[in-house]
Amino acid sequence: MLPSNRNRQQPRAGRSWSFSEMDFSDPKRKPRFLSKLVMLAFLTAMCILMLTHPQYHSSCPSVFTVHEPGVTHVLVTGGAGYIGSHAALRLLTDSYRVTIVDNLSRGNIGAIKVLQKLFPQPGRLQFIYADLGDAKSVNRIFSENAFDAVMHFAAVAYVGESTLEPLRYYHNITANTLVVLEAMASHGVRTLIYSSTCATYGEPEKMPITEETPQVPINPYGKAKKMAEEIILDFSKSTDLAVMILRYFNVIGSDPEGRLGEAPRPELREHGRISGACFDAALGIIPGLKVKGTDYETPDGTCIRDYIDVTDLVDAHVKALDKAQRGKVGIYNVGTGKGT
Repeated sequence: MLPSNRNRQQPRAGRSWSFSEMDFSDPKRKPRFLSKLVMLAFLTAMCILMLTHPQYHSSCPSVFTVHEPGVTHVLVTGGAGYIGSHAALRLLTDSYRVTIVDNLSRGNIGAIKVLQKLFPQPGRLQFIYADLGDAKSVNRIFSENAFDAVMHFAAVAYVGESTLEPLRYYHNITANTLVVLEAMASHGVRTLIYSSTCATYGEPEKMPITEETPQVPINPYGKAKKMAEEIILDFSKSTDLAVMILRYFNVIGSDPEGRLGEAPRPELREHGRISGACFDAALGIIPGLKVKGTDYETPDGTCIRDYIDVTDLVDAHVKALDKAQRGKVGIYNVGTGKGT
């Protein structure tokens, strides 16, 4: 039961470049500068290529392509993101084999680097740079890997932004989920853990919110998630798919050991979580903390929200994976049940 949510490379040693000192009219310097830019772009592209294409150990070149007894291979979509990266960390810690697929539009390559450093052993982790909106790429990924389950996090996830760019949200959340389901069906992957949202409930008339509360979303984000849920449920009726759908409100916190955390892009700060706003205010990035909403029926007029620590949330996802059963659907609200 949950309360409602209202809601550069380093410069070469010995020489430094300053644009204020550069003479762009000097025909000798300009070609040299352009050649340096070309080389920098080439090296950057090579680095991205190396990071985004999995490296296989020579003694076990197809470890991700075969089902291995006693090893569960989980595809984590959006695994470079805030919640997805923490889920990948937990799965790897629990000895699962993990493949992360992310297009890095909202994810952080730094999180991937951390996970690769923590789990460098062959057959533990691979990262594939891909967009779930590209059905051919997704189908190829499924054909080249032996997945046992999918943990689907990948999604744009800002309510405010969804009202400004609704089509983007329906495409990214609803349509991309359909692409994943089609690939699962084509390649015999029968377990899905879907990371949904309590935004599908909208503004319920009765409190507290339970799994039986009618879903009446009030923004494109919640609507797109509800549509994705409906597609999953319809598909599950004609298959032996094991489905777990987890709905939750506000995620906060980070890995207790400080290895991973929340790092929203600067341009998304206005739409981001209140935890990020608190950090920005403390660091002086913004002049102060703005709490949106002053007329709620609460002691101080501000909204009461259910916050769940990200480590608890991914624990719920992993437990859902462990309990998922073929031909059955589980739907759970995940939270503390206590508003703050």
